[in-house]
Amino acid sequence: MTAALAPSVPPSPGLAGRTIAELGERARLSDIYGPDGADVYHDLSAGDTGEVRELVRLVRNRPGPVLDLAAGSGRITLPLLALGRSVTALDLSQDMLLLLTDRLAQAPARLRERCSVVHGDMADFRLGTEFTSVVLGTTSVSLLTPGSRTGLYRSVAEHLAPGGRLLVSCLDRGEGPDEAVTEAIGASGIRYRVHDHWPVGADHRTVTIMPAELPQGPVQVCTGRVGVVGAELLTTELTSAGFTVLERHLLTEPGQRHRVTLIEAETTR
Repeated sequence: MTAALAPSVPPSPGLAGRTIAELGERARLSDIYGPDGADVYHDLSAGDTGEVRELVRLVRNRPGPVLDLAAGSGRITLPLLALGRSVTALDLSQDMLLLLTDRLAQAPARLRERCSVVHGDMADFRLGTEFTSVVLGTTSVSLLTPGSRTGLYRSVAEHLAPGGRLLVSCLDRGEGPDEAVTEAIGASGIRYRVHDHWPVGADHRTVTIMPAELPQGPVQVCTGRVGVVGAELLTTELTSAGFTVLERHLLTEPGQRHRVTLIEAETTR
């Protein structure tokens, strides 16, 4: 018997797809960004601190309120609050925002009181206030279609205070095989096997996450198809949308298969 795909779950190619086929009905498939995948995504992303450190460093130089787009469970939101800033955390996923709300409930009151949690679409939002920094991390810009990115740039420009900065990370492909398989340990201590299928020149990549050691019974498998938005494309789009790119901060070592760049821009309008 083969595993049944949920309507929003794309099929996994390569080794990940073959593993799922071998699991058959034992595979419990879910979208990485859906209700069942939210906990896994949070567990894995919590340990990725390199980007967070650079974002905090750049935001520290600019006093004032911060807008954290695609905030998720608060991977970036909470460190920004720790700077003493007021932070608006916006996300389209109610499941991720529930995780953030739970984390805020356990945080000191001085942090919790400075955070506004907003359920909204980063491609089209109206918050009625301005921010000195707008942050979009975890290369989440790649979740948007080209048309939705146009809406993102427009919405950000409408909310940036004079002299404010947009900080947005993006991902380029370096050298390496079509499919990379790595083992990662989540913040909970759970070990995961992460398949990243990204052929050279492809306009998307497919990420599949499963336990590092497959149990005998049901196996949770989270998968998602993510668009590819590299630094050159993002720079071109931002420039066309009326932004000036001030700096491009490379966050990964040269030669890695994933090259993460943090782009710092301001609006010229």
